[in-house]
Amino acid sequence: MAMRIDALSAPLFVSWQITRDCDLACLHCCTDSAPGRKLKDELDLSEAVAVVDQIVSADVPYVMLCGGEPLVSPHFFAIVEMLGRAGVELKIETNGQRFDPSIAERLAPLPIRSIQISLDADHEDVYRAQRPGGSLAKVHAACRAVRAAGLPLEVTFAPTRLNIGELPAVLERAKALGAFRFNTGRLMRIGTAARRWGSLPPSEAQYAAFFDALERAAQVEPGMELCYIPVDVAEGLRRALVEPPATLLVLPNGWVKVAAALPHVCADLRRETLAQAWAAYRDAWRDAGVIAAAKAAAAHDERHSDANAWRLLPLVNA
Repeated sequence: MAMRIDALSAPLFVSWQITRDCDLACLHCCTDSAPGRKLKDELDLSEAVAVVDQIVSADVPYVMLCGGEPLVSPHFFAIVEMLGRAGVELKIETNGQRFDPSIAERLAPLPIRSIQISLDADHEDVYRAQRPGGSLAKVHAACRAVRAAGLPLEVTFAPTRLNIGELPAVLERAKALGAFRFNTGRLMRIGTAARRWGSLPPSEAQYAAFFDALERAAQVEPGMELCYIPVDVAEGLRRALVEPPATLLVLPNGWVKVAAALPHVCADLRRETLAQAWAAYRDAWRDAGVIAAAKAAAAHDERHSDANAWRLLPLVNA
């Protein structure tokens, strides 16, 4: 069966987790990141530069750098500036703890599509409860630095039992800070969040009120785009089974995952070119095992907790 991605010679988007290290230990983290969690086999500078060269050579138009916290990586500026100077549009996903005016000014000349900052509360005590070691004041300062440098600000909100009541205030705060987009949805049962699933996710009643509030806010035309569809990982998987996204998810060690909610790895950019990884990704969405796993994960969200137990598909040149 032909798929849209078959007509593409390269992905339209690369989401690159450049490190698992982070300066916060968030309760809801889907990548199992935290201080000192850097993987032993993360790409070094020369290997990261080789991946950048592959992305540029393949004419990939859009790349997101994330983590962990990408600003913790010693390779962050080398990667972002090489990509940006080659004309690749960029999105930077950060918790905002290290993002200051000097960083904003350094990024300003590059083709930045957005700086996405996590804004998970409007009160310091709630923020610190969900993101231990973090400072909400630093997040607000980071948002202001983004806008002062003329960069586009995007925010994200991860709902938990701790912060879901903060949504109305966070929406207003994001709008006041100049965000053009607000991203949210159901909490992902992946990584650190999966291990806290007994106490962390909101109740169904809380979710119902949460999505009602989002729908009302969208109807009022708040001046920023509200993105919460698909509402959860399961819906995303169901859509991918019909039409896989033209996206490669690159892990800190150069492995390429089939999907965030699945453990399957289809390529290794240490050994394979981006073109080979793209071909392997397209093949993976025809693999009976991947399809069965995606269907099972779409039907049973407890399967998502295995997403970070990465395993190589037989088709990977290991």
